[in-house]
Amino acid sequence: MWILPLVGYLGSIVGFCFLTLAIASGLYYLSELVEEHTVIAKRLLTKLIYSVMGLQLLLCVIDRFPFLLTLLSVFSHVVYLGNMRRFPYVKLSDPLFLLSCVLVLLNHYLWFKHFSHHQERAYQNMSSYYDAPSDMPTFTEVASYFGLCVWLVPFALFVSLSASDNVLPTMGNEPSTSTSGGDGSKSRRGQGMVKVLVDNVLSGIGQVSSTLGWKRSDDRL
Repeated sequence: MWILPLVGYLGSIVGFCFLTLAIASGLYYLSELVEEHTVIAKRLLTKLIYSVMGLQLLLCVIDRFPFLLTLLSVFSHVVYLGNMRRFPYVKLSDPLFLLSCVLVLLNHYLWFKHFSHHQERAYQNMSSYYDAPSDMPTFTEVASYFGLCVWLVPFALFVSLSASDNVLPTMGNEPSTSTSGGDGSKSRRGQGMVKVLVDNVLSGIGQVSSTLGWKRSDDRL
């Protein structure tokens, strides 16, 4: 068979593109929701951080998770909580924000290494090839731990935080926009980091297409 494998590759590429667009659209929509309901989002994120910290302590006490790794994870979430002091605004040069980015990668690497060694030891202790390894977490359990205890809070913060003044290229040197409330007061409105990222990507694609001569019909008129 020659054509069917090519069709399979093409379908995989198209499916990946649609999945990427769906994820980007969902993140864009969530970012808009956070902009409209900032107070509620801050409360939910704060409760989420405390809940994950409590879950990690329970895993350490009951399921005998490594103490030092658990301590690192709890400390990481304390650092994530520090980003809530000026929610939803953030400066990309803020040391606390940079430390949060480093801790996300460090937690992912160390916990992945821990589960890999745990699985390796479990297989080494098997007396027969047909035995089932004892006390080894399943793929679903490991993936759920990473999703809830390692990635969930940083991902939620990335979607929720807004770019402050003069941080991203699209912001330029313009002051932040203000909207008048019902009582005549003005409140700051930031632009979500996800929205800025998506807008930058779309703008870059538009510039590349214009450079290659792929212009819309109304532009040619």
